[in-house]
Amino acid sequence: MACEAVASGGGDGVAPVLLGLTVILFAAKLGGEIFERLRQPAVLGELLMGVLIGNLHLVGVTGLEFLRGQPVLNVLAEIGIILLLFEIGVESTVPQMLRVGGSALVVAVLGVVAPSVLGFFTARVFFPGESGYAHLFVGAILCATSVGITARVLQDMRKTQTPEAKVVLGAAVIDDVLGLIVLATVSGMIGAADKGTSMGMGAIAWIVGKAVLFLTVSLVVGQWLAPRVFKVATRLESRGLLLPLSLTFCFLLAYLSTLAGLAPIVGAFTAGLILEDVHFKELASREQRSLEDLLRPVSSLLLPVFFVLMGLKVELAVFGN
Repeated sequence: MACEAVASGGGDGVAPVLLGLTVILFAAKLGGEIFERLRQPAVLGELLMGVLIGNLHLVGVTGLEFLRGQPVLNVLAEIGIILLLFEIGVESTVPQMLRVGGSALVVAVLGVVAPSVLGFFTARVFFPGESGYAHLFVGAILCATSVGITARVLQDMRKTQTPEAKVVLGAAVIDDVLGLIVLATVSGMIGAADKGTSMGMGAIAWIVGKAVLFLTVSLVVGQWLAPRVFKVATRLESRGLLLPLSLTFCFLLAYLSTLAGLAPIVGAFTAGLILEDVHFKELASREQRSLEDLLRPVSSLLLPVFFVLMGLKVELAVFGN
């Protein structure tokens, strides 16, 4: 098949990426259209189309398996989800998120504790012969949620500006941070037990401290730095500065969040919160387009890649085991 020839490296190295984007974008838009006609979020169609493509081999259709392991497509997908959280952050402000901070924190804590406890006891029921660390690990994994899917569903429903959406998004970001802290702590405990030692409170405090320090410093320094950077940018004569300059903030904070042990989407969302309209009002006026308008074409291209690839990772054959 032509698909197999391309995937095996025939022709230029860009060929598998081009074929992958062709299949993914077509499938995403088809699935999204079907589900929007059913008055459901388009992201559900994208995910299900990914599941369908990823399991075509079960009915004898082969040639698209290369999509799962295509590194360039995976990178594009990650950039897509980073841009989504950045875009959602741009539509919000730090004061708005602080106003719902208490509610978001309660929702996030419950969202971590409930699945962790239920996961722990469920694992004990299904795997009674395993150690308590295995049960803890299952509970820790289940406390993680997908901020990306939450944000995308709200965006598809055009509800990102509602107070309820602010609570949900704030809780989702806090949940992501807490989930990573729980998972890192449990992993550290298992690693220490494997070496015959115990994980000290200092190591746990360091995990928590890095996350809190990153978020605090990013917001404080970013709120001080952003208006000054954009003020300098308005003095430059170059056109098209708003989007690349904003993405510089986004990608930098996404990178720094990985250094702090957090997901890059947390940094991207933080960058979006920092960049308020007042900071780049003059640039946006000069370019006659808002930052949201500039981001939308880029994210609409890359986002479907992420959700279709997420669907591709689902192995339906596993459910038969």
